[in-house]
Amino acid sequence: MFSTVLVANRGEIAVRVIRTLRELGIRSVAVFSDADADARHVREADTAVRIGPAAAAESYLSVERLLDAAKRTGAEAVHPGYGFLAENAAFAQACTEAGLAFIGPPASAISLMGDKIRAKETVKAAGVPVVPGSSGSGLTDAELVAAASEIGMPVLLKPSAGGGGKGMRLVRDEAVLAEEIAAARREARSSFGDDTLLVERWVDRPRHIEIQVLADAHGNVVHLGERECSLQRRHQKVIEEAPSVLLDEKTRAAMGAAAVDAARSCGYVGAGTVEFIVPGGDPSSYYFMEMNTRLQVEHPVTELITGLDLVELQLRVASGEALPVTQDDIRLTGHAIEARVCAEDPARGFLPSGGTVLALSEPSGGAVRTDSGLTAGVPVGSTYDPMLSKVIVHGPDRPAALRMLRAALADTVILGVQTNAGFLRRLLAHPDVVSGDLDTGLVERDLPSLLPEGVPGEVYAAAALLEGAAPEPRATGWVDPFDAADGWRLGGTPAWTVHHFRLPGQDPVEVRTRQVGAEQDILLDAVDSGAAPARARIVSRTPDTVTLELDGLTHRFTHAASPEGTWLGRDADSWHVQRHDPVSAHGTASAGADTLAAPMPGTVTVVKVAVGDKVSAGQSLLVVEAMKMEHVISAPHAGTVTELDVSPGTTVAMDQVLAVVTADEEEGA
Repeated sequence: MFSTVLVANRGEIAVRVIRTLRELGIRSVAVFSDADADARHVREADTAVRIGPAAAAESYLSVERLLDAAKRTGAEAVHPGYGFLAENAAFAQACTEAGLAFIGPPASAISLMGDKIRAKETVKAAGVPVVPGSSGSGLTDAELVAAASEIGMPVLLKPSAGGGGKGMRLVRDEAVLAEEIAAARREARSSFGDDTLLVERWVDRPRHIEIQVLADAHGNVVHLGERECSLQRRHQKVIEEAPSVLLDEKTRAAMGAAAVDAARSCGYVGAGTVEFIVPGGDPSSYYFMEMNTRLQVEHPVTELITGLDLVELQLRVASGEALPVTQDDIRLTGHAIEARVCAEDPARGFLPSGGTVLALSEPSGGAVRTDSGLTAGVPVGSTYDPMLSKVIVHGPDRPAALRMLRAALADTVILGVQTNAGFLRRLLAHPDVVSGDLDTGLVERDLPSLLPEGVPGEVYAAAALLEGAAPEPRATGWVDPFDAADGWRLGGTPAWTVHHFRLPGQDPVEVRTRQVGAEQDILLDAVDSGAAPARARIVSRTPDTVTLELDGLTHRFTHAASPEGTWLGRDADSWHVQRHDPVSAHGTASAGADTLAAPMPGTVTVVKVAVGDKVSAGQSLLVVEAMKMEHVISAPHAGTVTELDVSPGTTVAMDQVLAVVTADEEEGA
């Protein structure tokens, strides 16, 4: 076994790999850019090496600097995690040539399976069913259009060299195919340095099911069952679980055997994942999509149902050991579900968010596991991927796991950065998710129902109670417990206190509160809502404002300027709130109807117009990229571009003015 391993990654995956290295007594080496100098993975490693500035191309993607860091620290092996160079054949080969063990498959397997076109041809020859689509690599735009016409709409455009949903485009209208091909090539080139595309038939209401495989250098290959990854947004997974409720034992065994055949066909060694697309109405008709030649983001759910540490197995295989398990040894126990917590704002179309982590509370212990790269006080920017952490639970069955994960997400507090935690809780309560009737289009199809409509009444109640009724922290020294207005009682749980509140013009609503945990926390229970009690946590309080966190969202409540407009007061026994300013609702109120502002901090990658150009309503004008995500800025109406404040490469802040389109006279009349 190795004595020193360099982890060529950052964030939660680096922390997770370091954890197993520590358990095995292996010295860990972290690498970091200037943006990550105080990051958690840097603190937790045995030693850390600076490898460059914030830009990934000059740090985490620099093969030369990574190899130099390995040499300087005496590392014998490199673990690439996922993302960055994890599926880069040139990096794997460079490690080998430098005398380092690459903790992953051989470069030849990465190269073969990294080219989706060659991969399909290879596994098809091995008898694995594949999705109908284009054949051959290096197709021109015209050839892609012709292949799509032959296959028939709808089709899916996919980068040959990529993964993770980057650059993928679902096209239903042939009229926009050329524009979508151009956008897919641009994103593929940005993400992978290769704009080669292929086109495949789109299977309506498909399910995304993947098989975890393990192979050693002695010819042994096993699979560890499947993961259901159908809950996706823009082809990016948001919730993953194992096993899938769709598969019976016969189908599971058949898909597992197909995954093993796919791994053998490319000479695979290490941990990998074979991904299949499965028609929901006919799970026996599964098709190979691609193979991910690395550890997957969702690997913890497999670990929890099998009891195996996949990182440890990667290390053992890379050091030359044979797999310690056979196929007959694999048992799937219970049910595990994972939720990806990302720095994004669901209310703003899931645009990336940022900020400094002011306070952090992440659940762990027992049946709950959180893989995270966060620490309080660390800034979250737009330079890297928006995923911050993963919350994973393991229950005796699927219903129990769903309940446990919703509760764990409710206990996840990341203040100072807008996250999708509340959205994930609502998604887990969706009737189709609860019943297991999943498909890859569910999230997009039902998105409006998954976003909060206004502000829950409990939030208003929490603000009123925290501002006007919640007890102050107890003083040090002796305090008579009967003097504390916190529901304390002798020999038991604090009592519920009943309050009433109302919004202007509405009937009073009864809410119960109870002090819990920290002195600034209260438990809220809307008596008639039927929902489980929710924890509200005060963040800050001044004579004029109160900021609190509830259900993964941060809300700020402020006093109005005049006594007549005071937002917090009492009518008999009823609290009422008149003004609410959620922190998540970043406004562009100062921008007029003609003004186009940046929806997120990022970099302008494309500018398609110039000052004086005539544009039509909805015409694409600019593209802003952040956290590997593109956002197209379109004309709000027909008119003339009268101001253009950016060019390709310009770094912009959220709500920064990009351009102004002055409406035509006819449009404005």
